[in-house]
This record gives sequence, structure tokens and C-alpha cells, in this order.
Amino acid sequence: MAEKLDDKRAKAILTSAFQAFSAYGFRKTSMDDIARGAGMSRPAVYLHYKNKEAIVRSLTQAHYAEKIAAVAQALQGDGTVPEILARAIDAQIAGMAAILASPHGLEMLDTSKSTAADIVAEGEAALADLYAVWLERELAAGRVLLPDGPAETARTITAALKGIKMTASNAEEFEQRIAQLTALIGAGLEVR
Repeated sequence: MAEKLDDKRAKAILTSAFQAFSAYGFRKTSMDDIARGAGMSRPAVYLHYKNKEAIVRSLTQAHYAEKIAAVAQALQGDGTVPEILARAIDAQIAGMAAILASPHGLEMLDTSKSTAADIVAEGEAALADLYAVWLERELAAGRVLLPDGPAETARTITAALKGIKMTASNAEEFEQRIAQLTALIGAGLEVR
């Protein structure tokens, strides 16, 4: 998989597929649409990916790789507990409002969830692990109160974010709920 993500043609296919899925939806997007957007023939696309589902799996894997790196970086920064948490959550949700604003955003999320459930589960677990390590560090420094411990608190944070993503009816509602959740969790964790 790492080889495919480094390959310029594979990146062009993934970019084209994402744009096509956003414009037409997963079901209505054809491999011809993806090939045309990537500037190659349909047989050339099939050399990289056997079908649209394989493309969705690669897109999902790339999404989580990007988010894991961004959240890890955000959690390393300085600031108050609410500030660090807000940066990490912002890093994790960056771009999601645009997906939800697209006409086929919810379909894209549903397709990713059903086609790449294993990748989603691994990605969510990796994000929870990052939050747990950060919370453990903050607990040791006496900066947070965690009634249920770092790991359980981290799983709750990631589950809440995922829940908002899957239930928000539009981008505005998503951003509003995320802001409220971030403020509540940040205030609730910080030792005063």
C-alpha cells in the first residue's frame, strides 16, 4: 500500500476518484470518470486498482494516515489543555466540513464505512491511542482530571467526534457541534 501512495499515477487516480465521488456520488461514478480525471485510460487505472472499492480503501487509508500525523503533531504543542485539545480536534476534522457540504458527502462517508470498515477501525484506534498518550502525559503533569483513565477518555473523545461526523446533517451543524464538544471536553478535563 505504501508503494501505491508514493506512485504519482496512483495519487492522480485517488485525487480524481475523490473529485468524482464528490461530484457524482460513489454509485454513479464510473471507472471511466476516474480515468478521465486522472488523465489516463481505464485499463491504466485497473493496473493500480481492481475496482472502485479498492480506490475507496486507499482513500480511507490515506485519510487516516494524514489525520494521525496531524493529530500527533498538534498534541505535541504547548498551551493549555483546552488549547492543545482544540488544535488536535481541528487537525482531525480538517476538511470534513467540505466533505459534508458536498452533495454526496454522506454517501462518501457511508461508502468508506462499509467498504473499509477495518481501516476505519484501525484509524480510529490509532487516533484514540494518540489522545490516550497525551492524556497520560497531562495526567502525570497534574493538568487534567480523568475519572475513567486516559485510554477510556481518549476512546470517548474519538467516539464523540465520529458520532458527530456521522450524524450531522450538514457542514454548519457539524462545525457547531464540534466547537461545542471541544469546549465542553477541554473545560471538563482541565484542572482548575
